[in-house]
Amino acid sequence: MITPQTLKGFRDFLPEEAMKRQYVIDIIRKTFELYGFEPIETPAIEYLEVFTGNIGEDEKLFYKFTDTGGRQVALRYDQTVPTCRVIAQYPEKITLPFKRYQIQTVWRAEKPQKGRYREFLQCDADIFGVDDRTADAETIALTIDIYKNLGFKNPIAIINDRDLYAGIPYKAIVAIDKLGKIKEEGVLEELVSKEYTKDEAVKLLNSVKNNKPNERLKQIFTFLDNYGMSENYLYKPTLARSFSYSEGTIWEIIIEGFTAGSVCGCERYDSLVSRFSKKRIPGVGFAVGFDRTVLAMDELGLFPPMQTKTLVLVTVFNKDMLPHSQKLTQELRKENINSDLYPDPNERLDKQIKYADKKGIPYVAIIGPQEAKSKKVTVKNLKDRSQITVSYDELSALLQKPA
Repeated sequence: MITPQTLKGFRDFLPEEAMKRQYVIDIIRKTFELYGFEPIETPAIEYLEVFTGNIGEDEKLFYKFTDTGGRQVALRYDQTVPTCRVIAQYPEKITLPFKRYQIQTVWRAEKPQKGRYREFLQCDADIFGVDDRTADAETIALTIDIYKNLGFKNPIAIINDRDLYAGIPYKAIVAIDKLGKIKEEGVLEELVSKEYTKDEAVKLLNSVKNNKPNERLKQIFTFLDNYGMSENYLYKPTLARSFSYSEGTIWEIIIEGFTAGSVCGCERYDSLVSRFSKKRIPGVGFAVGFDRTVLAMDELGLFPPMQTKTLVLVTVFNKDMLPHSQKLTQELRKENINSDLYPDPNERLDKQIKYADKKGIPYVAIIGPQEAKSKKVTVKNLKDRSQITVSYDELSALLQKPA
């Protein structure tokens, strides 16, 4: 017998949790489309060279292997890099500026921890083909609105510009990026471990902390102010972002009262597409940390009650009455009423009703010989335990009334 278990860092989602995830996905997708973004999808597996040289120190986290054809491949590590490959591969099909969103799974061989897994969903949105920082500001506004629409009272975009790190080696940027996690002393220790003296490390960190916003950041701040979002962003000179392709604007979304870290990572990357094409096509965008977002919503009580979307269970009185139950079910479905036909005609009626009650289905429809003869249906309201016999048309109208 096989032991039922999942690999560490991988998860199953049972109906209640899956419904929560779908609730979040639906809001994120609607917000993407509200801002004029269109969907794309890319394969789960890419040639390894697609990702190599683009990610930085975290390349050790690639799920990579040799396939049966002897090719070096990797599971999708992120969605930005494959999108840059798509833009270079299909220039005749991509209209610039290109506003794309993508909601798919990615894989990283990292140590599982709270809100961080080896297989997880990312929700990305990017604007390609625009140098002006208006594109950056628009995507920042989009991230803020996503979290507002999810119910967070005051999501904050912390914003910086990687150009303010000019002259600072990448190894130091990676250390400074950890400031929120390991605090100032931890960053200084890491800088010392990377061959800086203690005095050099302190001087370097202080120089970063004293940086002031450049003109491009000021342009972004003005744009956000004009959108009425002046309370939803902060300048943070020590924000770094550790992706090696990050350049220009960088930002993250933080949630007051949620301590597991930022919930959205974002950056400009003007040279990434050129790795796949002779053309320079600038890009800017972000990835929603989907699992952390769900975790934050759980911790802050932002989910409405999760229940089945099935509105009515059509019972089967007995095998002879099955055709009548089928006819009613199809009539309801034609009216776009989510209807479940009980799948076992051999079960007792009381067990079918208990099934509906346990599943949280609010109504049960019963068609026995008397109902069939009069072309009516008995409907039970499982919330208040009331019962009424109505025609098919009356049942449809009853079920479509607002709760």
